[in-house]
Amino acid sequence: MATATTATIAAGAVPRKDAAAERRRASAPSVRLATDKDQWPSSVATPEPIQHIPPPWRLRGDVYCISFWTSEASARNLRDDHAYSPLEAGTEFAHPPGSRAVGGLGMIQIIRYRDSPVGPYDELLVVPGSYDWSRDGPDGSPKVGRNPRISRMYVSQKHTCFNGRMNWNCPKHLAKFDWQFGPDSSVSVKVYPHDTTGDVAESAPSPVPWFRASFAPMSYAPSFPFATRWVNYLGFDTTLVMPPLPQGEGSHGELPGTRDWCSVVPKQYSRTTRVGWFDMSQRDDAGELAGDHENFWPGLGRWQLGLKMEDADLSFDFPKEIWPAPKSKANL
Repeated sequence: MATATTATIAAGAVPRKDAAAERRRASAPSVRLATDKDQWPSSVATPEPIQHIPPPWRLRGDVYCISFWTSEASARNLRDDHAYSPLEAGTEFAHPPGSRAVGGLGMIQIIRYRDSPVGPYDELLVVPGSYDWSRDGPDGSPKVGRNPRISRMYVSQKHTCFNGRMNWNCPKHLAKFDWQFGPDSSVSVKVYPHDTTGDVAESAPSPVPWFRASFAPMSYAPSFPFATRWVNYLGFDTTLVMPPLPQGEGSHGELPGTRDWCSVVPKQYSRTTRVGWFDMSQRDDAGELAGDHENFWPGLGRWQLGLKMEDADLSFDFPKEIWPAPKSKANL
């Protein structure tokens, strides 16, 4: 997304650069940002204040991606305490009026950003599939759609946590990421969230990982270029539609809430993409199961075929559209 998107105003929505964006900017602190560019993610505990950095964002890093399919029945039975962070679970972010989970193509991504507007950081995101949603049209009648949504998300530093929530309604929370790099480009990662300890201020990581995975590329498979936008040609809409977020306490003020819905098209491209196997077992070396699910996500098998997009170019532009929470409730 090289420039801000100029979207058609439709069904009561307005471009992100209008009033709602200005309201968010006005409420954000205008202070200096320390980016810690000379270190790998280390700013979780640093005292530097957070600055609002509006879109567009250009980023670079390695993307590890696992795709899976969720049936509509499974989507409707997702447990809030697994699909959503404790702050968002049970709120209108998880269950907006006129919206419901319908399943379909889901995704888990682990991203190691080496460059961004707020410095390097790590990220884990979960897209359970698509959600039906509705919004009020100009005549007051509901308009409906179906799009993927990020339900849960972790990052390793406070600056991207704050800005992801402010700019795109991304439900980011802090976590510690533990990476181990092995031979032949193999890698493993464990994620220790700040929001699973019962501390509403989310001041420290859990001693138990909420997520773990290992990746090993297929040595005999050639690399190839890949862009996420290409899946649109297969009939999958990559536009995320995100509900407003509740505000959290946060130990660094990194958990702002938002008031409006927004839609955004994230873009990822890598000239060197490799196919490999992910080991999704959530058992530790002693065989103990850390979470509630054997392979992290309900119904997911242990071995998953996935991608590593090496040295990928990523971008998050201004949301295509924003709109207020609907007053009417569609019969979805």
